Amino acid sequence: MSDAPTRTSASKWPAYLLIVFVIIFDQLTKHWSLNALNAGKTIQIFWTLQFNLVFNSGMAFSQGQGIGRIIGLLAIAVVIGLLMSLRKPMSLVTVIGTGLLVGGACGNIFDRMFRGDGWMGGAVVDFIDLQWFPVFNVADSAVTIGAGFLILGAFLARSRS
Repeated sequence: MSDAPTRTSASKWPAYLLIVFVIIFDQLTKHWSLNALNAGKTIQIFWTLQFNLVFNSGMAFSQGQGIGRIIGLLAIAVVIGLLMSLRKPMSLVTVIGTGLLVGGACGNIFDRMFRGDGWMGGAVVDFIDLQWFPVFNVADSAVTIGAGFLILGAFLARSRS
């Protein structure tokens, strides 16, 4: 008989639901921004927050312009790895983080695949503009929050062991 603590694993359904929700919400908001913010129009919300349409063919903070295909392929590899990780036991915090991160990555991968010339030749649609931070979108937010959940999950798991 082992004295090792038993670890419970959260259901993976929250991850799958978050993936679908983030992709749909991201694509709907990008569709809205493409229609509402055309011809250089911006919409002031409050303080420094505005909606302003920009296209990013690079990665975070507009770095790596022109290597979108490579970034897209790397993102696909990360998504595959994260989806495979869902087969392992993990906490609810980690399940949520994985779902948010995969959903956000897929939202931006879809832009690269379908919003440009040729395979993976598209640019990511960004429109949330704080004017003091790079312009981003719902998918970017999901990736950032998901990464935070994964880091938190790792710290919590470490503190339990």
